[in-house]
Amino acid sequence: MTIAIDCRMVNASGIGVYLRGALPWFFNTDNNFFLIGNFNDLQQYKSLKNITIITCNVKPFSINELVFFPKEILKQINKADIFYSPFFNIPCGIKIPVYTTIHDIIFADIPGLSSRIGFAVRMRFFKRAYIKSKKIFTVSEFSKSRINHHLGNEKEIIVTYSAIQQMFLDYKSSLINKKETIVFIGNIKKHKGLDCLLDAYKAARDEGLTYKLVIIGSNNNFRSSDKAILKKIESIGNIIFTGFISDNELMEHLCSASLLVQPSLYEGFCLPPLEAMTLGTQVLISDIPVLKEVYEGFPVTFFKTNNSNDLKEKLLELLYKKTIITLSIQEHLLSKYTFKKTASVILDNLQPAF
Repeated sequence: MTIAIDCRMVNASGIGVYLRGALPWFFNTDNNFFLIGNFNDLQQYKSLKNITIITCNVKPFSINELVFFPKEILKQINKADIFYSPFFNIPCGIKIPVYTTIHDIIFADIPGLSSRIGFAVRMRFFKRAYIKSKKIFTVSEFSKSRINHHLGNEKEIIVTYSAIQQMFLDYKSSLINKKETIVFIGNIKKHKGLDCLLDAYKAARDEGLTYKLVIIGSNNNFRSSDKAILKKIESIGNIIFTGFISDNELMEHLCSASLLVQPSLYEGFCLPPLEAMTLGTQVLISDIPVLKEVYEGFPVTFFKTNNSNDLKEKLLELLYKKTIITLSIQEHLLSKYTFKKTASVILDNLQPAF
């Protein structure tokens, strides 16, 4: 079987992690693959015998993708048996069976993340992916339920959890000393819960907390509606913005931190707590349904979602124990989320037209 895979977002953050993790396991089969994307992003795979790279620089979610996708590229793609997209964008002109991964449907569930026009456009892409896909994959039972709620129950939706990247498993965490830092990974969009964390952190500081808060993400390109959070950050102090950092810097921050806090109001899966625990760092996460699902059985501490007082109490409780706990996750828990499993489930459900 020949499978065409849309790899134009292979270097994106969340989507790229999922795709890069699954690709080696796809390739370790008897199938052949057409990889569609930027040649420089995909050249690491060019030496593999079952790989053909189809250079394509058409931007995802663009007019060109929807209406003017290059005919020469379409001709090559349609020679495959299957087209797989790791996101909910599908180029026009695909005539072979289409399979899609929809990671979440957050724009339908959290009002205000985009303008009315932006919301309408995104929902159009979601519905188009739903209609055109033979089957849909997603990363949690929670996301599956929300896709069903917003898009319907006519299509088969299969859960293929995200997974820990090998570099976290290989990292020499025992060589890194713990620091008095609390790490948050994400942006300041409403659903990430940073506002709640800032309130909890300020209250904890008022009670004598000396730990620094490290926000791994950029403080640039904020919208005007985000100015209140910026002012709050400035008023609290003792907060570090890292800006963009490399994978090695990320792992060092996670490994050396005393605690990762993930105060999310909404997620599709949420990898940072798994990454932190793999590196021996405690995690404190909100008790939203998807995190209760994904981290059931893991040594995590939950706090009441969007409750800054409960978050503050849990912060102080975890940080001021007599000894800092360095976690060691049992192998059976780590094996719960592997890209080998993810790729296997996807491949087992691909069915070419006959």
